Amino acid sequence: MLSMEQYEALLTQVHKYMDPDKFCIGGKDYGIYNLYYDTPDDYLIRTSLEKPKYKEKLRLRSYFSPASPSDKVFLEIKKKVNGIVTKRRVTMTLEESDAYLMKRQKPVDLSKYLQKQIFSELDVFLNTYPVIPKQYISYQRSAFFGKDDPDFRLTFDRQITERRYDLSLGLPSYGAQIIAPNQRLMEVKIAGAMPLWLSQALSELKIYKISFSKYGTAYKRYVRNKLYQEGHFSKPEEQETAAPAVRTMIRQTVNHNWDERRTASGILLPR
Repeated sequence: MLSMEQYEALLTQVHKYMDPDKFCIGGKDYGIYNLYYDTPDDYLIRTSLEKPKYKEKLRLRSYFSPASPSDKVFLEIKKKVNGIVTKRRVTMTLEESDAYLMKRQKPVDLSKYLQKQIFSELDVFLNTYPVIPKQYISYQRSAFFGKDDPDFRLTFDRQITERRYDLSLGLPSYGAQIIAPNQRLMEVKIAGAMPLWLSQALSELKIYKISFSKYGTAYKRYVRNKLYQEGHFSKPEEQETAAPAVRTMIRQTVNHNWDERRTASGILLPR
């Protein structure tokens, strides 16, 4: 998590070794709009927050807001295994995504093998988890690619916005902010070793790695508000010290629903 001072200082180095993403026209950032799907009892995000070795999420992503029924969207399975993130996604229109998620009606053109294979994985996911739309998250992103290594990527996100109502990509971006206006969330996306210049810059600017999930942070915010409404805190500011209570509530519901899910389904889901 970067302050504006750290962000602006780091950018001077980034521009020397990296090129802006083709969507960052004229140095501007671009919008990303996501709809996360989860079970009615929020099983996927609660399990994810327990930091298991294996976890997965399902999200629908658009680069338009609001998206029209004919706009292109991306349905993604995001998996993390022992710290390594992989993404599998299919492309369709917003209207086609509604038909698939609600009725399992696939787009007519499945001639491409990869698309067909990913739809098979999506079918397995949806047959395993009875998901519904649960969380909207949007943000503005600046992205850069290494001049010598296009697989090396840096992204900077701001204006991270969340809501747990009006769950549709067909609506504009609005809701609560989960980082401060003067903060930037940076992600380093690389398969190999970090370049020496970046390592030196992070050290000089005292930029350190943190664990941060946009969906997870939004969900914990929801839990804190719920605890406050139920009378667990006498003042709103006491929510700032609520982390142990939030973790306990999440853990208790994860463990409770884990036993129920295993008994009901007869299969052992990844923990």
